[in-house]
Amino acid sequence: MVRTRDARPEDFEAVATLLAELGRPSILGGADQVGHRARYLEWLDATDLHVWVAEEEGRVVGLIDLELLPRLNFTTPMAWVPDLIVTESHRSSGVGAALLARAEEAARASGAWALTLESAKWRTAAHAFYLR
Repeated sequence: MVRTRDARPEDFEAVATLLAELGRPSILGGADQVGHRARYLEWLDATDLHVWVAEEEGRVVGLIDLELLPRLNFTTPMAWVPDLIVTESHRSSGVGAALLARAEEAARASGAWALTLESAKWRTAAHAFYLR
């Protein structure tokens, strides 16, 4: 059974692997892996940044991150999801929906006036998920 939870420091390698699967630069084993780990840990400690993972039998199989962004013309933040990824073996099994629900719950709790996300134009399978 898959469960969602807050990301933890020990999830760094799994998170980096998922982000690479999404098409982000691969950082594991790179010259600046230490710097990327430090940025990840700062993200985990920030009050306006969130990361959740989906886990099955102790293995991280998905992640979503959320930024709460101030806007000049609103008194409450806008919530933005820059990354949502589910490893290929777990797609179309409810993992993405569970992660998106966590982000939506946090956006509502923060009083966000909107929740937005981005998806590359070529990710047509992801677009089909968002339309469901």
